Amino acid sequence: MNLKALIFLLPNFIFGIFLFGFFCRRQKNLMVADSFPGLTEDWLTIQNDRRNTLASLCQKNNLIKLKSALDSLVASRIFVEHKHKFTYCEVPKVGCSNWKRTIFILQEGLNVEASEIEHDHIHQTSLIKRLSAYPPAMREEFLNNYTKVMFTRHPLERLVSAYRDKLLHSEPYYSTTVANQIKAMFRKNKNSSEKVSFQEFVSFITAKPPNTLDIHWKPMFLLCDPCNIHYDILGKYETLGLDSVQVLKAIGAPESLQYPSLKRYGSEKRTNSDITLEYLRQLSLEQIEKIQKLYQMDFLLFNYTLKYENCDINAA
Repeated sequence: MNLKALIFLLPNFIFGIFLFGFFCRRQKNLMVADSFPGLTEDWLTIQNDRRNTLASLCQKNNLIKLKSALDSLVASRIFVEHKHKFTYCEVPKVGCSNWKRTIFILQEGLNVEASEIEHDHIHQTSLIKRLSAYPPAMREEFLNNYTKVMFTRHPLERLVSAYRDKLLHSEPYYSTTVANQIKAMFRKNKNSSEKVSFQEFVSFITAKPPNTLDIHWKPMFLLCDPCNIHYDILGKYETLGLDSVQVLKAIGAPESLQYPSLKRYGSEKRTNSDITLEYLRQLSLEQIEKIQKLYQMDFLLFNYTLKYENCDINAA
């Protein structure tokens, strides 16, 4: 082949590669869009990015297991709604109470208002079923055929939210039993009536193996095992408004149903970036490093940065 022919063909060859790559990406998005008709293409692209990042990092960090039975603790975190073929993995402090209210309403055919469902009731009722209530073959069938959804939140904001919710209020188990365990570890006077500090709380949880932690501060990837359960939708608390609308569309929920925004302690401000930084600044550098290590996989798998709201927590 002479030089002139090569010069003529090279741009066409490069353009052909470009078109092929564009077509492949487009086909991938269309396949996802075909699964969830009516959802916006921009949102589907974000979902593709989240799933691709997760899959790549699961592989890189050797978190993908060979074929094995579903972990019973993970199965106990997943709720099943049959009418709309919907499964939801509960991650505490990521809007889970309102998602469980939503499941209850879907089951009841919109015959109840979210505001009528009390916080304690929705966490204690047996009317919404966990995946663990079904035999293994049915669990597999639901996971293969139902829309699987998981929501995450910035690990440090979730941690602060858990502390504020569980250790600063008068919930008997947390404000008494757990608080007394923490006081016994870190105070000379374990009978002190002073509330557990955030520093004591962080020292307490970072002293324990991650698998043994309470679900409210256990790493999210351990709760839902997203490296081995391939969630169709990976929502984030940071984009809860948009993601919740798209989830309800994807499962074919009635148009009149909206994700509720109820809060247990309505008079308190929700844990946000300012409040989170306020608590993080109370910690020593050593404590910061320990919570970074504890939630390392959550940061990686769900693409959260250690620079929290443009402030490097290492400088907190």
